[in-house]
Amino acid sequence: MSPKKWDELSPRSRRLVVVGAVAESVLKSIALADLARRPAEQVRGPKPAWAVFLTLFNSVGVAPVAYWLFGRRKTT
Repeated sequence: MSPKKWDELSPRSRRLVVVGAVAESVLKSIALADLARRPAEQVRGPKPAWAVFLTLFNSVGVAPVAYWLFGRRKTT
């Protein structure tokens, strides 16, 4: 079965795709802004690697959540 074209999707499916894309963009933007402001010593691993991971992977929110859970060190 081949993927459906945009014109073949129902209005509900189109809305879900748009909402998912917006949510993904918002999550990535928040994570990238946090990464940019956070000092390197408060990030687990190299900041450039996290930036590439957050930017290039279409993850349905998994990449930003992974950054928030595993990429940031706890501040005191």
